[in-house]
Amino acid sequence: MQTALAGATPYLSVNNVEVIYDHVILVLKGVSLDVPEGKIVALLGANGAGKSTTLKSISTLLKGERGEVTKGSISFRGERVDQLTPNELVKKGMVQVMEGRHCFGHLTVEENLLTGAYTRNISRGDLKESLERVYHYFPRLKTRRTSQSGYTSGGEQQMTAIGRALMAKPTMILLDEPSMGLAPQIVEEIFEIVRDLNQREKVSFLLAEQNTMVALRYADFGYILENGRVVMEGDAKELAANEDVKEFYLGLSSGGRKSFRDVKHYRRRKRWLA
Repeated sequence: MQTALAGATPYLSVNNVEVIYDHVILVLKGVSLDVPEGKIVALLGANGAGKSTTLKSISTLLKGERGEVTKGSISFRGERVDQLTPNELVKKGMVQVMEGRHCFGHLTVEENLLTGAYTRNISRGDLKESLERVYHYFPRLKTRRTSQSGYTSGGEQQMTAIGRALMAKPTMILLDEPSMGLAPQIVEEIFEIVRDLNQREKVSFLLAEQNTMVALRYADFGYILENGRVVMEGDAKELAANEDVKEFYLGLSSGGRKSFRDVKHYRRRKRWLA
């Protein structure tokens, strides 16, 4: 199998992680992946493949959902982090943006953003500078800064959630399903901002995404999950050109578009090998 790094110590390393919910339900079955510093890595797969669970195991948010990492290890910047609290992990530079945006609907956009800086002991001047940095990447939020978040659009709420994460000044963002429920134009806008943040601010990203086509266009490397296992990995461009990936995730093959029923039938015949 190809690896995301060649000889270097990965910035984030997930090594043979197993996750069990409610002491009985095995969800992740030996997941391993690496994220190089300053890169965008896509975690792909259908709904229920284990993408969100993988991110929550990294950000140590599983306990709130009765989940537990029972095997394996997770390291960030060369240090084991799987026993840290989410608060401690944020202080070390890693933040997760949850699936479904999760803004505080009764707070304004700007108040939502300010909550992202709660782990930083900074001056009012530094706080203002951080806000302006967020508004630079999300000019739409500056226009809407006094609006209640619950009355903003889905795209604006997703921008608010990412902006709130930026207020913690992270070096690594775990981004869960950023395209979910959004119009294609807004999806492109958000992914362009992600690439901008990656290139200008050198923020590393691990993003879980069902929209394989868009994710692979912006990512450097990709992993595909099925039933809690990594079944394929590789350079994003190579994955996007792979016939099996086209067949299973894009409904395309060299023979043109196939129906969902055809893809399901082929998928039963040809099983992935972990």
